[in-house]
Amino acid sequence: MSYLELKNIYKTYGEGDNTTEVLYNINLTIEEGEFVAIVGFTGSGKTTLVNLINGLLEPTKGEVLFKGEPIVGTSHERGVIFQNYSLLPWLTVGQNVYMAVKEAFPKKSKSELNTIVSEYVAMVNLSHAINKRPKELSGGMRQRVAVARALAMKPEMIIMDEPLGALDALTRVNLQDEILNIWGKEKRTALLITNDVDEGIYMADRIIPLRPGPNATLGPEFKIDIERPRDKTEMNDNPNFKKTRNAIIEYLMEIGNERKSEVQKEYILPDLAPKSFVW
Repeated sequence: MSYLELKNIYKTYGEGDNTTEVLYNINLTIEEGEFVAIVGFTGSGKTTLVNLINGLLEPTKGEVLFKGEPIVGTSHERGVIFQNYSLLPWLTVGQNVYMAVKEAFPKKSKSELNTIVSEYVAMVNLSHAINKRPKELSGGMRQRVAVARALAMKPEMIIMDEPLGALDALTRVNLQDEILNIWGKEKRTALLITNDVDEGIYMADRIIPLRPGPNATLGPEFKIDIERPRDKTEMNDNPNFKKTRNAIIEYLMEIGNERKSEVQKEYILPDLAPKSFVW
């Protein structure tokens, strides 16, 4: 039995002539402990797909199964790291994480909850900032708080919706490594949504492109045959990295060109003369 399974998923918005089919016949299986990346263009329906998996949306057709059971609503079993930080500005780093942990483990004592908070804040190297509020933190530090908050709830699956897209290159690389270190220690199932091919190859076991919408659907999967732990400085010289990267980019360019040809139209302007005014 697959850990996560999407079976014949369709998602539409609107009604009648205003109906837009965002996702079309999505089929995906993820095994326990696997790290899968879905890569695609902006506006291809990636966030809609994430929201179906985390239970914020229901499919128009098809089933989303987690451990063999249909997903109904959100659950602490599936932790989500969003694109934005979504931190409460009046709470400190520790308090933002504590609030999530208390919700996930209502029967634990305050001291037990504080221990969990301290552990995960330390895991993302923010112990020195545990009493600071979001406005006192850099963008990268805020995202690390969001990572700590999601992981501190000890979800069985981590879902990441382009969590590093707004960060500078150095911070992005550092957070990639931190997420991989945490995943490597606890081997939780992980799904990464990204528009960065290199990021997907570096982090995932396999990459699946999402063809652009409307009617977005999954393309062929690309298995990442590179041993872990991976060294970013050595990957450019790795023949498997080059081969996989080129194959994915060629595929994305191909479907990108198809999309352009489908939307190109010839527009003919009407033969209008400007209206003259008498002043």
